[in-house]
Amino acid sequence: MAAWLKLCGAEVTGLSLAPEEGRPSLFEDAAIASGMTSHIGDIRDFALVRRVFDEAKPEIVFHLAAQPLVRRSYRDPLTTYGSNVMGTVHVLEAARQCDSVRTVVAVTTDKCYANEEWVWPYRETDRLGGKDPYSNSKACAELVVDSYRSSIFAMEGRVKVATARGGNVIGGGDWSEDRLVPDIVRSIAADETVVLRNPGAVRPWQHVLELIRGYMVLGQRLHLEGDAFASGWNFGPDKGNEVTVETLTRKMLAGWTGSKAEIRIEQSPLAEANYLRLDHSKAVSLLGWSPVLDLDTTINLTTDWYRRYAADPTGAGALLAEQIASYRDSPSRPEPTT
Repeated sequence: MAAWLKLCGAEVTGLSLAPEEGRPSLFEDAAIASGMTSHIGDIRDFALVRRVFDEAKPEIVFHLAAQPLVRRSYRDPLTTYGSNVMGTVHVLEAARQCDSVRTVVAVTTDKCYANEEWVWPYRETDRLGGKDPYSNSKACAELVVDSYRSSIFAMEGRVKVATARGGNVIGGGDWSEDRLVPDIVRSIAADETVVLRNPGAVRPWQHVLELIRGYMVLGQRLHLEGDAFASGWNFGPDKGNEVTVETLTRKMLAGWTGSKAEIRIEQSPLAEANYLRLDHSKAVSLLGWSPVLDLDTTINLTTDWYRRYAADPTGAGALLAEQIASYRDSPSRPEPTT
């Protein structure tokens, strides 16, 4: 997102934890910090968040910082809730105290809904919830945003805030632990078996650029038109992208020439949703956003990035710019203009 905003001509400031040691980093490999102001720190530190806001004096804030891993949330619920709930409070409070801020888009997740395992997609009006600490903390973050929107921001009248709900994002450059695509890539590189812990789970897989475009369109409309867009928004793929974990894995392995990796099932005892779909008709109707990448294109873009990165890690920045340009320059994929 930082790379795309820079290509739009935005003056970008970012605050993030340092890249994790022991694994590749898109932030470092693609030199994301170049051409922007970058701060390394923790959003659980309110004094730091407030200082970054005071120095940058932003007009539009995209809040994506989180502890986003389900299995890690079981191991470390304290950090998960601290980052996802109080971190969100810190961002919103810093926005309230910074006179330049007009717009906040807070990114949560499709897992913020109380999952009933039903076959129809979740709408923005459905009940929030979550059994695992990650999902639950994101539902809490939604409630925090709603409180600020309905009370503090409503009384003061300056800041407009919306939430964006998407998930199961794939695309080049993700090296997180316990995520399907990075696990597949690591298994291919090591000629090891791909271990699936919930192979029958259905997920709405979508390329990261689809979501980023949604966030940017939402930020633009919220900034220019205000209250009509200050609410929660689903961003998901079309139904054809909603397939099982095992289906996605087999498609990716089949598309990786020379791969000898095989699949082994090891069911996880941890609670995770088996069926999850989003209704994105609100974004289609009111934002003019709609997904444009089918499942095979989404997988091909992702696989191509990792294959080319494996051949030349120094080309990560060029790969990123190439895929952003190809995606945004297509007439069917309008880019936000402000």
